[in-house]
Amino acid sequence: MPARPMTLTQKILAEHAIGLSRPWVQAGDLLRIRVDWTLASELAWNGMDRTYEALGRPPIYDPGRFFLAVDHTVDPVTLASDARTQKLVKLSRDFAREQKIVHFHDSNETILHTQFYRELIQPGEVVLGADSHTSSHGGMGAFAIGLGGADITAAMVLGQSWIEVPEAISIEYRGELPFGIGGKDVILRTLGLLKRNTVAMERTVEYRGPATRSFSTDVRFTIANMTAELGGLNGLFEPDARVATWLAGRQDHRDGARFLTADEDAPYVAREGVDLSGLAPQVAKPFSPDNVVEVTSIAGLGLHGCFIGACTTTEEELVLGALVLEQKLAGGPPVATAKRLVVPGDLAITEKLRAAGLLATYERAGFRIGPPGCSMCLGVASEKAGPGEVWLSSQNRNFHDRMGAGSLAHLASAATVAASAVAMKIEDPRPALARVDRARYARLLGRTDAARVPEVRRDEVRVQIAAAWAAPAVVGSAVAAPIAGRVQRFGDDVDTDAIIPGEFCHLTTLPELGRACFRHARPDFGDRIARGEDVIVAGSGWGSGSSREQAVWALIGAGVAAVIARSFAFIHKRNLVNEGLAFLVVSDPEFHALVEDGDPVEIDLARSHVKHLPTGRTFAALPPSPVVAALRREGGLVEAIRRHGRAVFETIAGG
Repeated sequence: MPARPMTLTQKILAEHAIGLSRPWVQAGDLLRIRVDWTLASELAWNGMDRTYEALGRPPIYDPGRFFLAVDHTVDPVTLASDARTQKLVKLSRDFAREQKIVHFHDSNETILHTQFYRELIQPGEVVLGADSHTSSHGGMGAFAIGLGGADITAAMVLGQSWIEVPEAISIEYRGELPFGIGGKDVILRTLGLLKRNTVAMERTVEYRGPATRSFSTDVRFTIANMTAELGGLNGLFEPDARVATWLAGRQDHRDGARFLTADEDAPYVAREGVDLSGLAPQVAKPFSPDNVVEVTSIAGLGLHGCFIGACTTTEEELVLGALVLEQKLAGGPPVATAKRLVVPGDLAITEKLRAAGLLATYERAGFRIGPPGCSMCLGVASEKAGPGEVWLSSQNRNFHDRMGAGSLAHLASAATVAASAVAMKIEDPRPALARVDRARYARLLGRTDAARVPEVRRDEVRVQIAAAWAAPAVVGSAVAAPIAGRVQRFGDDVDTDAIIPGEFCHLTTLPELGRACFRHARPDFGDRIARGEDVIVAGSGWGSGSSREQAVWALIGAGVAAVIARSFAFIHKRNLVNEGLAFLVVSDPEFHALVEDGDPVEIDLARSHVKHLPTGRTFAALPPSPVVAALRREGGLVEAIRRHGRAVFETIAGG
C-alpha cells in the first residue's frame, strides 16, 4: 500500500504507533502510541500522586524516562515557611526515592522545561507532560504535548498512551528578523494576527518557511512554548543543522535523533503566512496573550514592577536583556526602590551569567536574582504582584490574577523588559539594541563562525506494520442517565486559571477545590450552583490555558453536573473524560443565542443532544470519538485501568 503524504507530526506518530496496518496515518486516526518521556512538576505530582495511589502505586515503566522537577511553587521563602509547599516538595522527593527516578531535580535547580530541552530531548521523540507548556520541546523537533495528570500517570506506568491524530496547520514565516527581535516577539506577533483558540485550536501547529532556518534553538523553544497560548495541541519545528549543532554539544542523549521532515504536499488544513521583515518589539496587554500591540503604541506606560524569567525566557533572552541593560545604564542610574526580579531557568545558566559578569549588570540595574522556578509567572509562591500593580514580564501568560490577585500583567521579550526597567516605564529596546556588540553577544552564547556544523541527512519514516488493524473495542456497560439542570452562562476563552486559581492547586479533596472554584473570576459561582444552576453553557475555548486537572476536580467538587461549550481546549477535554465529568460540544449558534442564565435543560449523553426545556427545542452535539465514548462508559481513565490493567489502551484504542 503506497504511503500518503504526511505532516511532521503524523510521521512521528506513525513511528510510535502500535498496531498500524498501513504505512501512514491521517487526521482522525485513533492510535495507541509508545511514549518516550513523561514530565511533571511538584504541583502536577500533587494530583498525579492521587491517581497513582488509586492505581495501587505500581512500578513505573522506566525510571530513566520520567523527568520530575520541583519548580512551580518553590522559592527560599515558601520552602522555609509554607506548609503547603513543604508538603508538595516532600511528596515529590518521596516518590523519586521510592521509584529511583533518574532525572529528579529538587527545588530551585531548574525550571521543568529548561533543562529537559537543553540536555535530554531529541528530535522525533514523543513527550507527554503534566504541563501545558510541554509544547516547548517541539522546538527541537519532538512531538510534545501537555496533558492532565491522570494521562501522564498512566503513560508513566504503562509506557504508552492513546491519541486521535490531530489536524495540522502550517505557520510559514518569511523575512529576516532584525537583530534583538527574538522568539517572544515572533510568537506575540503571531498571536496578535491569528488570535487565541481560532485556527490553531486543538490542532498541531508546524512552524515552517524560509525564516525558520535562521532561528536558534532558543528562538524555537519560545515559539513552541507559547503554542499553548494559540490553543494548539503542539508546536513543531523541523529539526535541521541548528538542532544537530546543539545536539553535538551534549555528552549524551544525542544519538537517537530522527531528522524527519513534512512532505511537500503534507495535508495541512490551513497555511498561515507571517512576514517578519522589520518586525517591531511586541507587547501583550492585559488580559490575554493575543491582545498585542507594537511597543511604540504603549511606550511611556508607568510600571510598578519588571520580571524577567519563567520557562519561556531562554538563555539567549537573558543574555540579551543584560546587554540592553548595560546600554541603558550608560545613560544614568535606575529608578530607586522599584520592584525588579530576574529568574534564570537553570542553575547552569545562572552560573554562566555570573561568570560573564551579566548577573552583576542585572544587580546594578536594581534586579534581585532569584533561584530557578516559575516564580511570578504563576503567582503562587512568595513572589507576587500586588492588586492594581502594573508589571512588564517576559513570561507567557497574562490572564486575570495570573501574577497575583488584581495585578495587571503585560508580556514582552526580555530585551523590552530590560529596556523598560531602568526608568520603570515601557520603552522601545531598539535604540539600546543598536549599540549592543553583536560579536560579544555571539561569544557569550558560544556561537562562533568557526563552529563545525554537522551534516544532516533526512531520515525516512519507519513504521511497524501489524497483521491487522483492530477497531476500537466496545468496553464498559454503563448507560448514562439523562442529566437535568439549570444553566449558568459563560463566554469565550474561559481559562483554567479562572476555574481554579493557581494558589489553590495544592488542594486535592473535591470539597476544598469546589469551594475555590471561580474564586476570583466569579465569586458567586458556588451560590448559583446551590440554587440549581449546575449546567455550564460556554462559548469557544472552554478550559484553555494550564493543563491542571484540578480545574475539573473543582467543577466536580462545586457540584457541576455537565459542561456544554462551542469548543474545548484539548487538554481540558481529556481531563473531563478522564475524571468522568459529562460534557457536550454544541456549535449550533441558535442554541447559544437561545439559552439564558437559569434556563432548565436536559442532556442525553447517549444520543448526544441537549433539550432546552422552556421551548422544547432539541440541539445535536458532536458525537464523541470511540475512545472517549469507551472511557465515558468505564467511568474515567482510572476505572478503565483498574478493569483492564496494562492492556487498557490496547482494549479501548484497538490493536
